[in-house]
Amino acid sequence: MLRLAFIGLAAMFVGEMISGRANWQLLGAALASLILGSVIGLVADRAVANTETKVANGLLEAARGALAAASPGDIQAMPLGTLIAGLQRYPRAVAGLAVGHRLASLMLGLGPLLAAAAIMAISWEAALALIVLTPVMIVFFVLIGGAIRSGAEAQEKAFGRLAAQFADRIRTLPTILGNHALTRETRKLTARLNIYASGTMSVLRIAFLNAGIIDFFSSLSIAILAVFLGLGHLKLMSVPGFANLQLWQSLFILMIAPEYFAPFRRYAEQYHAKAEGLAAAAALDTLVLAARPQSQAFEAAILTRNLVSAAPPLSRTGLVAITGPSGSGKSTLLRHLARIGSAPSIQQDADERPEIAWCSTDIYVPQGTLGDAIGWGTGPCCRTRLLLAAGNVGLLDEVLLPGGLDASIKAGGENLSGGQRLRIGLARALISGRAIFADEPTAKLDPANAAMVRNALVQAARSRLVLVATHDRSLALLAGKTIDLGVGNRQARERAA
Repeated sequence: MLRLAFIGLAAMFVGEMISGRANWQLLGAALASLILGSVIGLVADRAVANTETKVANGLLEAARGALAAASPGDIQAMPLGTLIAGLQRYPRAVAGLAVGHRLASLMLGLGPLLAAAAIMAISWEAALALIVLTPVMIVFFVLIGGAIRSGAEAQEKAFGRLAAQFADRIRTLPTILGNHALTRETRKLTARLNIYASGTMSVLRIAFLNAGIIDFFSSLSIAILAVFLGLGHLKLMSVPGFANLQLWQSLFILMIAPEYFAPFRRYAEQYHAKAEGLAAAAALDTLVLAARPQSQAFEAAILTRNLVSAAPPLSRTGLVAITGPSGSGKSTLLRHLARIGSAPSIQQDADERPEIAWCSTDIYVPQGTLGDAIGWGTGPCCRTRLLLAAGNVGLLDEVLLPGGLDASIKAGGENLSGGQRLRIGLARALISGRAIFADEPTAKLDPANAAMVRNALVQAARSRLVLVATHDRSLALLAGKTIDLGVGNRQARERAA
């Protein structure tokens, strides 16, 4: 409104000055409106930025709270790269949608009305000439907006896949270097990055096209107004609303006309932010919902746990396989049966759960030698037993871990692949003599090592309980008992219904 006041006062001053009647009070009032509008605009911009930051931080804290309350199985089911990158990007994008785009929408509703009302006070015909083109721009908004929205959604999915792939390659970098596969993996990441960059440019091209269309219609409208007003001043044609106007009135109309289209241009600039914010909101929703205890995997595990608790108890020996489709809750159920309420720690693995040997990729691996890693937490153990356990799971012939039991293990097992960590955990479980609870023990292994692990589990099951959560059909076929979560959850839901 202050900008409209400045434009009107400036037009009146220039019109009278050209006519030989300079009114310096009008100039003073115009400058005062300009200064006051600039100050208020600066304060408003800072308020918007602070509000966006507050909203983004609030969303981030909410997401952190949901993740902190989540079960380990739900967290592990999330792609790590997407989770980390998403928590950096998504809250800010959603804040832009909730604040910046909301203000642009508000201005789109009020700005053109104020500008049209100001012009209508001089010439309703001139205001009508501007309003006539508005439906055409709205149609283009709808058409182009759909393309931007679908492109932004595809862009966010591509970003998630890129982040997940990058995080996975960083985690397995020692294995990649050991297999001389750095060049191949670099090509894969480059291809994924190019897909993301191509999607980004596609969305930006559509956004620029949208802005270009608005500039075209605004320039066309202003040009039409200028022609009619000029012909009216030259007395070459007499069009109602454009003839017999004073010079300041014509300047007022021409200077206010761009303000009619300014909210459309600002909304177009925010349209990409809207599409990006909606896509980010959906992605953030997915992450937060996945972290809640009511997630599909958790519900499936609870339903299946109820079925298992109603069935006869598990025997003290034998191989039992928990099977089912991805997301059905196999790992969650296994952790529940193992009484692991949080991620396994050193104390839980060694002291608090002496009756169970837990085996997964998140086991604790101390710094030292392979023998130290296998024998950790099992008590005194002779070298012969260590050699036998390592040989049963194929760790003595590892090309990428040379040296047998004396192979060097870095702190946290950072030089180990997921498959090597699993086999260390299994070898440790074989020595312990405890019941073995293994999460996907053959998932990250080549066929030869997977066959050795399956044989070791079958042999161990002759003297103790071996419970595995697995997708491996060959391993499931060797089990004496199978808990199929796909069937169990379906039956439980039918009973509940």
